[in-house]
Amino acid sequence: MPGKHQHFQEPEVGCCGKYFLFGFNIVFWVLGALFLAIGLWAWSEKGVLSNISALTDLGGLDPVWLFVVVGGVMSVLGFAGCIGALRENTFLLKFFSVFLGLIFFLELATGILAFVFKDWIRDQLNLFINNNVKAYRDDIDLQNLIDFAQEYWSCCGARGPNDWNLNIYFNCTDLNPSRERCGVPFSCCVRDPAEDVLNTQCGYDVRLKLVREELEQQGFIHTKGCVGQFEKWLQDNLIVVAGVFVGIALLQIFGICLAQNLVSDIKAVKANCPDPKLLMKIGHPAPAALGTSSSPACFLFSERPTWPVLLTL
Repeated sequence: MPGKHQHFQEPEVGCCGKYFLFGFNIVFWVLGALFLAIGLWAWSEKGVLSNISALTDLGGLDPVWLFVVVGGVMSVLGFAGCIGALRENTFLLKFFSVFLGLIFFLELATGILAFVFKDWIRDQLNLFINNNVKAYRDDIDLQNLIDFAQEYWSCCGARGPNDWNLNIYFNCTDLNPSRERCGVPFSCCVRDPAEDVLNTQCGYDVRLKLVREELEQQGFIHTKGCVGQFEKWLQDNLIVVAGVFVGIALLQIFGICLAQNLVSDIKAVKANCPDPKLLMKIGHPAPAALGTSSSPACFLFSERPTWPVLLTL
């Protein structure tokens, strides 16, 4: 009818999902950048950045790797999700979804393999801890990590105190000139609650003096290995640990679904945008911003009289 304008319902990009994904990822981006900066600063303080070969000289785990790897992954994911949502870039959003999905399936596969091959995992954990025991004095960060683990889980070595024979400073060979010979780190000692000052020499000669009976050692040092204590801790806190992993998994799935939903909205809006070549044929200039879902060019033509003509062509 003349004098009446026909309105068409056009697909839109959901603002709530878009800006929620943007805000969620900008937090991860900032945290990832912070972790990465801490890791690089630690390597700089240890001279690793000026001598990259130092990364392979350490026989055990360099804890700084955790900051660098975790920070790098979080930064990449945060950047892709943040910029992809803000600029409505389908490539970055798809990259974010695939990368996050890959991490999710790796976590799932690791959990299944750890449950199925428990004995193999235990052997590998023993080997891993013993390799780090050997490098205890080689890196201060590794030393602090081992001391924290032994104090937190009230343990000593992978299987027991005698694993410290693997370290050149603590082994019991007659040719060992170290003052720490036949001893253990202070983190293996049973702490006296009445002590106000930490005795860092409490483990000196403890395995030399108390080799007769393990029961005698229990009054001075922890005699249980860290692998067994870690397994016991997992069993005692199974609900909490499972809840944390389930929460992380749900966040990952939610992020993937949110990104995929945003990609679908963007594609729907793009599909509804006028073809630039078709606009030029009927006398309209091609919009420079055409192709971005939030571009005013895609919506501007809905108010022009040629819009119904475009729909019928």
